[in-house]
Formats: sequence, C-alpha cells, structure tokens
Amino acid sequence: MELTDTHSHLYANEFTEDMDAVIERCIENKVKRIFLPNIDEDTIKPLNDLYNLKPSIFFPIMGLHPCSVKKEEFEVQLSLIKEELYNGNYYAVGETGIDLHWDKSSFPEQKIAFERQIEWALDLNLPIVIHARESTSEILEILEKYSHDLKGVFHCFSGNEKQANEVIGRGMLLGLGGVLTFKNSTLKDIIKDIDMRHFVLETDSPYLAPVPYRGKRNESSYILNIAEYLADLKGISLEEVAKQTTENSKILFKI
Repeated sequence: MELTDTHSHLYANEFTEDMDAVIERCIENKVKRIFLPNIDEDTIKPLNDLYNLKPSIFFPIMGLHPCSVKKEEFEVQLSLIKEELYNGNYYAVGETGIDLHWDKSSFPEQKIAFERQIEWALDLNLPIVIHARESTSEILEILEKYSHDLKGVFHCFSGNEKQANEVIGRGMLLGLGGVLTFKNSTLKDIIKDIDMRHFVLETDSPYLAPVPYRGKRNESSYILNIAEYLADLKGISLEEVAKQTTENSKILFKI
C-alpha cells in the first residue's frame, strides 16, 4: 500500500527540530510521496533544501500564495517566482488562488497574481494547485476564461455540492484533508456520492490536523488518518482509497 500527501509544508519552521523523525513516521505509515507547494520568495530555499534532503519522497511545487500577495510588492514577488519556476524542475504551479478570509482589499492584486500563474501553468503544461478560502465562486468565475486543458486541484476544497460538480466538470480534482474528519464539517455530505476518481488526499501540514490530532501540529504521516476516515465514509477498504487517490495524483502530476 502507498499513500500520497499532495499538499504539505514540511519545510516550515515547525519541523526544524525533528524532521528526521517526521520523515520516519511517514515511511512507517506508507506515505511514499509528499508534494511541497511554495508560499513566497522566502520559502524557496527551505523548500528546495528539504527536497534535496530526500528527493525520492519529496516533489516540489512553485508558486505565490495569495496571502503573500501584497499590494506594493507583488509584481516583484511574481517575477522572482516565475524565474524560479521556469528554471527549476517543478511538478505544478502553486499554491496560488484567492484568499478572502484575511484581506478582501487585496482581491484585485490576488486576481492578477492568480491569472498570471494560470498562464504559466498553461505555458509549461503543468497542473495548478488552487487555494480557495472563502473564494470558490470567484475562482470558478475566473477559470471560465481558460481552457479545460488547465488541470489542477482545489486544495482543501470547501465549496458546496454545486461547486464540487463544477470543479469536476472542469476535469479538476478535489483535495481532501483534515477538515473532512471534523465533527462539524459538511464536506462529508458533499462528497459522499462523488466518485473516488475525483479526489486526492492532503494534509496541509503543519495546519488543519485531522481527528484525533485536531489543534496540534499536523504532519504528513497523518494522511493515513484521513484515508481511513474516507474509507469508512465510502464503505470501501483503506487499500482501495490509497490505490485510487495515489493513482489520481500520479495522473495529475505526471509521475
């Protein structure tokens, strides 16, 4: 059995003290691949340092996070990210998107940054990793302007059933993480009748740890808990969940 964490920030400062133990727990829990989306210019080096530490497990992704899109400097950041993306060996563009939870005033700049990164993904024939916090409808509206050739994943999907079907209709995947296991989450009702071909698993470490670790530091080995929950929800075996979601990730990221 092999599991894949399609979204993890294990290069974050939260892991500097025990990275070897974190990796060992991933191996013990059959986590064979961990994708590392970038945040901004400050995370490029730690991300690549971690990738170089164990390139058989880690798969780097390059982009500019919407929460790092600042009005006065986002064009400079985009230029630096683009240079790194075009001169490196990355498996996707991201994470990018729109975040209207923290700062609605930067929406115009976030939109420009998002559309620019969509264009890079299409130019390089790469998938895109989409951050859509309180912005699923805005993102789907933006995507209407682009070809269905654009593939990607809605990281930590939090939309409604109609939006889930719109995402699937575009040939994109739904990223399922720790939120699925939360008692008050409506996500389980939204995805219960959606085919397994449309999902990938993710942790978003160090954030959004699944039950029974909710509120603690998340790590990629906990992808096993998310997979077990999804298996129970769907009434299928853990092995089937692992096989299908891993296969979905391989197709998406061209592994």
